[in-house]
Amino acid sequence: MILSKKIVKPGEGNLLSQPDPYIIEEKGYYYIYASNSEGVACFKSNTLENFVFAGFVLQVPGQKNYWAPSVIKIEDKFYLYYSSIAEELNDDHDEKLQVAIADNPLGSFEYKKDILPPFSIDSHVVSFKDELYLFYSANDYEAKRQGTCIFLDKMINPYQVEGKPVVAVKPSLNEEIFACDRFEKGKHWHTIEGAFYFNINDYHYVMYSGGSYLDDSYFINYAYAIGDVDDLRELNFQKYPNDSTYHTLLNKNSVMEGAGHNSLIKVANEYYIVYHARDLGVNILGTDTRTARIDTLKISKERITLK
Repeated sequence: MILSKKIVKPGEGNLLSQPDPYIIEEKGYYYIYASNSEGVACFKSNTLENFVFAGFVLQVPGQKNYWAPSVIKIEDKFYLYYSSIAEELNDDHDEKLQVAIADNPLGSFEYKKDILPPFSIDSHVVSFKDELYLFYSANDYEAKRQGTCIFLDKMINPYQVEGKPVVAVKPSLNEEIFACDRFEKGKHWHTIEGAFYFNINDYHYVMYSGGSYLDDSYFINYAYAIGDVDDLRELNFQKYPNDSTYHTLLNKNSVMEGAGHNSLIKVANEYYIVYHARDLGVNILGTDTRTARIDTLKISKERITLK
């Protein structure tokens, strides 16, 4: 059943939108980090609902448009990965991945260094067999289906990638077109972004968003791979059910549209997907109406469905 339940408490000083929500749990509290032009926004709750705005946990002088934060705890430190651009710039393709560090989930986080050059967005840093890996989105101008795709690289440490990325998920469908004739007549621009990786034993999943976040066609789906590997880059991820069939886990329905950019959390043996969407028909030009929502997932081998 698709509930698309909003989880941020309305009013009382809360921000009106929570795009690209990334959820973690720490010491009995849940934290959601979200994109914002002013800084990385954070929302807090002791349940999976009624989140309240806890402040901007990262604001760097001279920077703006903080996109798609993700957080991982390594030993006793919290590492925040995000993208932003300089205040004097106005091209989204100047967004670049950076890392900041704090002693607790609410920070404030301190910028440490750039991870990748522009254009690089939508990080998800994961630990696998005691090694760190970075999933992120960047552009491929040479691909048959030109556009943004998901790359995967190993990390030498929390501040540095190995520099040997592979493509994890790439565009393969017309439904993934962001814009027709975007940069060149006759060449449509595709978008696969918002990676979230997890595994259950030897089943590996990369959840992603496809299409354009600006309209109601935006959707969430996933790719999967099966295998016992030592390096995640050895896996061959396949979209469900296959690379040539359009399928969505979440898409426009009777109550919402523009579903995208999710994270995942497991609580008491239940898997919850946290994502953003707009109320159906509420897409106001120049206003961000994306709000954080939650649904429960059922996962069985290569099949993920809404519960």
